[in-house]
Order: sequence, then C-alpha cells, then structure tokens
Amino acid sequence: MSRATLADVAAAADVSVPTVSKVLSGKKHVSAATREKVLEAVRTLGYEALRPAGAPRVGLVDLLIDGLGSPWAQVLISGAERAAARWGFSLVITSSGRPDFDLRQWLGILRKRGTDGIVLVLWRAGQEEVAAIQELLHVPLVLLDPVGRRDPRLSTVGATNWSGGVMAATHLLELGHTRIGFIGGPRDTQCTLDRHEGYLAAHRTFGIEPDPVLTRFGDFLIGGGKERGGELLDLPDPPTAVFAGSDLQAAGVYQAAAERGIRVPGDLSVVGFDDAPLCETMSPALTTVRQPLGDMANEAIRLVADELSHPGESTGTRIELATSLVVRGSTTRCVS
Repeated sequence: MSRATLADVAAAADVSVPTVSKVLSGKKHVSAATREKVLEAVRTLGYEALRPAGAPRVGLVDLLIDGLGSPWAQVLISGAERAAARWGFSLVITSSGRPDFDLRQWLGILRKRGTDGIVLVLWRAGQEEVAAIQELLHVPLVLLDPVGRRDPRLSTVGATNWSGGVMAATHLLELGHTRIGFIGGPRDTQCTLDRHEGYLAAHRTFGIEPDPVLTRFGDFLIGGGKERGGELLDLPDPPTAVFAGSDLQAAGVYQAAAERGIRVPGDLSVVGFDDAPLCETMSPALTTVRQPLGDMANEAIRLVADELSHPGESTGTRIELATSLVVRGSTTRCVS
C-alpha cells in the first residue's frame, strides 16, 4: 500500500495542498476548524513526511525545557551538551517557560532548519503537545522526567523516583521521626506521584500511618517550598521533619523555618531531591536524594541516536536510572 501524500491529505480534508503545507509547518494563518480537519486527515491516512532512507543527518538535537534558571536544569543541560558531543550532535536549547513561547511556531522553525531528534524536559508533557510534535515532525522524540504521566508509545528516561522516596522517608524514620511532612511538585506529574508513593511505602514498612495533613503539593521552586513549608510549620502539631520533592523546595523550607525561629536540623530535619550544586552551599548542607542527571541526559541523547540508526526499534523504551541518598547536615535524630 503506497504512502499517503500531501495531495491525499488535502483531498481528505477538502482543502488545497498549500493549506496542508501551512498547517504542517505551523503557520498561524489557518482557522482552527481547518487546522483540525487537516490534522484529522493526517491521523486517518497515517501521513508521514519522513526523510528518505539514508538522508544525511542535520547534526542537531533539540532540547525543549520548562526553564533555564534552576540548578537542576543547569546540571541537566551541561550533561546533555556533553552527551550530544559524544554522540555526534550539536545541542539546541529552547525554554518553553518564556512568555512569548509558541509551540507551533517553534515546530515550524524546526521543520524549516531540520533536527535529528527532540528531547522534552517538561513538568507537564500533555498529549496535545506530544501529538503536535509527532504530527509535524517525524523524528525521534524522548521524554525526560519530570514529564507528567507516561505514554508507553514514547521513549522516556527517568530516575527511580519511588525508590528515592523510600530512601528519604526511611532515613528520617530511622532517626525517630514519625511526623514527616511531604512537599511534592505538581500533583499530576509522575515523578511527584512516585516519590509520594515511596514516602508512603516507607511508612508502611515501619508500621506507621502518615498523617495526610502533612502532605502538600505545589511546584518544584523555592517560593512553593517556602509557602507549603510555612503551612506545615504553622500547624498545631507541626512535623519534625520534611521530605521536599526538590532541592529548591527544600531551600524554601529552610526560609520558612528561619522566619519562624526554627532551627535546621535541631528543630526540623529536611531532605531534598536532585542533589543540585546548591546543596553543599546551603547552611547546613542539605541531605538529599541524588538523581544521576548527567547520565539521564546521556541516555536521552543515546536513544535519539539509536532511533536514527535503527528506526522504530527504540520507540517506547523506558529507562530508569538509580537514585541514592546523600546524607549531609540537615538531618538529625528526633528529640521530641
């Protein structure tokens, strides 16, 4: 059966071939109704604008990331740059956190200049965004945690978030803490759910029922950690320890504790997640769960290279790299 052409898509959508080209290139001068008709025809016909077999690579891999300013992002980007060079690519970095970022416009740029693959590093990689990329760009696509709920059809690289949650909570439970707060990122991100499940599993192992009042969800940033940490510390029966879903959130908990005259770790033990460079500059240095961010970036780029060399074979691969607990000065035995 022959592959569908642009003309086939145009006929199915009852539009002109130039209109199909405009939609697929991400141009804005097409009505929403027409755009949806064209994309529905693309899906129905299975149209694929694949590069011919043996076509030369562009030599570029695109990394789309929520923000560039966090220590977590800086470590990951550094690892991705090294990995891209190792696998023979140059890395192009785009922040989706810019107020003027437009996904369709970005995809249109990529269609014009070309790309060998895309790595998404987004808190929320919704089906709409992924579908748009798959429809307009037929190149390897890899999702790197935290990326929302997993799609078994897509290749993903992450860390053992559940095990990390178990290690963090177990460390605090072994120190005698029984009221342990949990501050996670967005409730609908898979990494947050996995870390929370690990936190709960550790409590079950110790035969302790965690107080649901001590669980909060927000974002992975300092401000969110400070706000949610303050809520926990202002409770009539506050926690003696907090497990934060990121090092930035843990830094926010430090700030909330300082404003209330609460000492870390004398009055409050704190554990973070990521092991970003800031951990050793905090006072006291932060106990945290280390994600192998550089290795995660390398695996994402490697999956792109594998897919280019062996189309279809790497699609749907799920790689999870081990986390580990790094004990520093922010945790101590519970004295209450």
